[in-house]
Amino acid sequence: MAKRVHQPREDAEFDFILRASGVPVLAYFIGTWPKAIEPCRVADLVMGGIADEYTGRLTAVRTDITRCPAATERYGITGAPSCVLLKDGEAVAQGTGPMTTAEVRELLDGHL
Repeated sequence: MAKRVHQPREDAEFDFILRASGVPVLAYFIGTWPKAIEPCRVADLVMGGIADEYTGRLTAVRTDITRCPAATERYGITGAPSCVLLKDGEAVAQGTGPMTTAEVRELLDGHL
């Protein structure tokens, strides 16, 4: 995973990152249950690449659903992996399930 990807340990840290970012936040939500592990590993690779590619234009945040339940609920996340692009804390684009780099770029288009 890219060094540019933040990993909050709890909801308060997630919220701090949102407030402090200064740029849109691409939060991707991962799960640690057996069926989610492999798709979430793929998401780590894709989002790490996106974080590197979009350096300075967005902040990437790897969000564990079990550690950040309030953020998970706030953005309507029902499965992992999922991602949501946030501007000023508001969701402007969202994707669910494993996504390719091209699909994430398409999600970001017009919002950055």
